[in-house]
Amino acid sequence: MAKSFQVNVHEAKSTLSELLKRAENGDEIVIARRGQPVARLVPVRSGGGLPHGVFKGQIVIGPDFDAPLPDDMAEAFGA
Repeated sequence: MAKSFQVNVHEAKSTLSELLKRAENGDEIVIARRGQPVARLVPVRSGGGLPHGVFKGQIVIGPDFDAPLPDDMAEAFGA
């Protein structure tokens, strides 16, 4: 289970590789200077968006989607 804990700057410098592994496994590490939190080491979540293909079969793109815009609409967009 992921947990959060605090380390001081000196400990963070000397155990960075270990702290990175723990962050990769979901832990959150707070780095403190003189007991005061100054930074957080957290795992990076890849993608951050929706899973690839989540809307497969639900969206239809018309065959003319890239056709030139009508003159009045192109003019409205400053083209």
